[in-house]
Amino acid sequence: MRARVFGVIGLGRFGFYVAKTLAEAGAEVIAIDNREERVRELSDTVTQAYVVDALDERGLEEAGIFNADCVIVSIGSNVEASILAVVMLMNKGVREVVAKAINPLHGKVLERLGVKRIVYPEMEMGIKLARSMVISGLVEEIPFAEGYSIVELEVPGHLVGKNLRESDLRNRFGITVLAVKRGGEVIVNPKAGEMLKEGDTILILGREERIMQLSGG
Repeated sequence: MRARVFGVIGLGRFGFYVAKTLAEAGAEVIAIDNREERVRELSDTVTQAYVVDALDERGLEEAGIFNADCVIVSIGSNVEASILAVVMLMNKGVREVVAKAINPLHGKVLERLGVKRIVYPEMEMGIKLARSMVISGLVEEIPFAEGYSIVELEVPGHLVGKNLRESDLRNRFGITVLAVKRGGEVIVNPKAGEMLKEGDTILILGREERIMQLSGG
């Protein structure tokens, strides 16, 4: 089974690290940007890197971008170029298009075009930073579904010394404890009698506002 081929159009901060990370994971990556210095920085990391304008149909075809399994459109602040590039890729039959949006309106247009996965890097980083400031003990957060997150959290002080049954997180906060990490040990799907100790971290699933309530006591 052949490795998936990814195309990345636009090598700003977001696109650069998407292309680099995919390549380092062993994927075949075609990287495209109209700035020679950005392309040069990645040329030794990705499979192929080309100096091509995002709307140069012939140049993109010669680069092989239309044959990629998935193309990530990561064009900076030029909303028109982003939209036109997405339309071109879809017209050329690219199976999966992922696009970066700079604001909700841009995202709504991309959604109407049929883009199934739209990312908002700046917005998501801002939200993540804000949550790290209001959720005490936050280690890591992964969005799970609309309004829900999976969060790794240092055990709040008000739960230390209690077992999961006594903590009653499901009934009090609607939160499910998926795992407890204690030093190098990970206890998956812990039993109700599992005691929470100082220094433990818990992996939990729940609504974001209820997780904030839990962390604040």
